[in-house]
Amino acid sequence: MESLRIAASHRTPLLLPAPHQLRRRHLAAVPLSLPHTSLYLSLSSHRHHRLAPTPLHRRIPTLLASQTPNPEADSPAPGGAKLVPLLASLAVGLAVRFLAPRPAEVSPQAWQLLSIFLSTIAGLVLGPLPVGAWAFLGLTAAVATHTLPFAAAFSAFTNEVIWLIVISFFFARGFVKTGLGDRIATYFVKWLGGSTLGLSYGLTISEAFIAPAMPSTTARAGGVFLPIIKSLSLSAGSKPNHPSSRKLGSYLVMSQFQAAGNSSALFLTAAAQNLLCLKLAEELGVIVANPWVAWFKAASLPAIASLLATPYLLYKIFPPETKDTPDAPAIAADKLERMGPVTKNEWVMIGTMLLAVSLWVFGDAIGVSSVVAAMLGLSILLLLGVLDWDDCLNEKSAWDTLAWFAVLVGMAGQLTNLGIVSWMSSCVAKLLESFSLSWPAAFCVLEASYFLIHYLFASQTGHVGALYSAFLAMHVAAGVPRVLSALALAFNTNLFGALTHYSSGQAAVYFGAGYLELPDVFRMGFVTALINILIWGVVGTFWWKLLGLY
Repeated sequence: MESLRIAASHRTPLLLPAPHQLRRRHLAAVPLSLPHTSLYLSLSSHRHHRLAPTPLHRRIPTLLASQTPNPEADSPAPGGAKLVPLLASLAVGLAVRFLAPRPAEVSPQAWQLLSIFLSTIAGLVLGPLPVGAWAFLGLTAAVATHTLPFAAAFSAFTNEVIWLIVISFFFARGFVKTGLGDRIATYFVKWLGGSTLGLSYGLTISEAFIAPAMPSTTARAGGVFLPIIKSLSLSAGSKPNHPSSRKLGSYLVMSQFQAAGNSSALFLTAAAQNLLCLKLAEELGVIVANPWVAWFKAASLPAIASLLATPYLLYKIFPPETKDTPDAPAIAADKLERMGPVTKNEWVMIGTMLLAVSLWVFGDAIGVSSVVAAMLGLSILLLLGVLDWDDCLNEKSAWDTLAWFAVLVGMAGQLTNLGIVSWMSSCVAKLLESFSLSWPAAFCVLEASYFLIHYLFASQTGHVGALYSAFLAMHVAAGVPRVLSALALAFNTNLFGALTHYSSGQAAVYFGAGYLELPDVFRMGFVTALINILIWGVVGTFWWKLLGLY
């Protein structure tokens, strides 16, 4: 859940990342408390206390030294927008507004809104300001220039799907706060962790298991799986930012990173962008009946095939130096023993999520919408004290997401209403017709274009807000079956989350762990993308035909 930023303070050098990590400006933060960080210490102590923490009396001088005044460190970082990205982002919109000829079939209002929208998208890519701030500037421009009335500009802030996404952040916090996600993953490590490959499968399967009830890939990465992977790697002598990283940590991080997209694609509620995709499809008149079940049926076979193939194929082409991990099951068993029995809050979390998922699956039949199911679940967690309101208030990423998602969705919806999307799709359809492409060929061209364009984006949800509606309209105009178009684009949105170190929130989390080199991320991201395309293209083609999607 993506494009979540960490601001690095220069006041406390002790806490700064290593120099080679400073370039990772896309590093995403998961603002979740991590009660299970003790796993690092507990697993380390299992290995003869090799990684025991530094005693307090030895740390105090270092901490005090870090507070020594430093004029250079104490000088505040320059505020405001970054000049070059700001000028470039504005130039995109101004060029469209004043230099590009307006088609006769497009109204001046629609053309002006398109210029503001494109400038907003350019800013999300180039980053002159944080995404929420830049989106607000775009919204302000639309209202101040009378391109949109205030009510229309802010209409998306009441969008049910956006609030469902916000509540999903709170659910993810509940999983991490109670330790339930950690417990589930540790069980799979205990059962399957006797070898490095088995350990990878255990982590991958556990993520797929909790994904439908923990609707944030970024939260799963930073709040559950990365701490476990780091602990297991360190206990095996595999350290980040060190030659030993290839012993175990690099493979486990890469495998989990590359497999996470398939876990997110498997369930409608496994990632925020899934819900956003179907909402945008609905605004274009593409209705997916019984969406949770329809999504799972369409994704199940190709996603499961990719989940089973990814750890093994990476084991062959990106092999770890350590092949066996005989200590991992014992470490996990020891951790579970010290965790004790399942707590009351964990049982409440289990029951609440079973209720929420059940209502997501069967809600249409009984008249309960997805957002109402999520509201009921959050209300239960608040009433029973699993979460308190401060937990919700401190979930800054949720409120930031509300702000900039609503802006993008609102602008995209108004572009659709004003006829821009239909005009663009008809132009593309005529272009495809000039090449005499059948709808299957057009489908492949459009899907590949949608996928590869993500190299320009640092957010899956930003990509959806910017391009999903336009590409779906192009699919429909080219004659691709409507529901197949909507679902395939949505599945694609999950799969390109592992292309680069900046392509998603979880990408930044895993890359920031220090176990992956940048060339490896790009190389394995591209190779795994080809593998996923092959699996989803072959398996999905037959499966979707069997399901009657075309």
